[in-house]
Amino acid sequence: MGTVKPAYIKVIALELMKKYPDVFTESFDENKKLVAEYAKINSKTIRNRVAGYITRKVRRGYLNV
Repeated sequence: MGTVKPAYIKVIALELMKKYPDVFTESFDENKKLVAEYAKINSKTIRNRVAGYITRKVRRGYLNV
């Protein structure tokens, strides 16, 4: 069983996925750079968690949320 992500991580990730639907890929490292570019997130931990959530969604086929 996985961990439950906080709501603010999901909100940020889903907003980014709606705004930029064709940008994110299955690569965590690439998504990490894209999140840093498209969102004003000062915390590296938050950025990585958002990128990880987006990566997980893309790999599972939830591109158009």
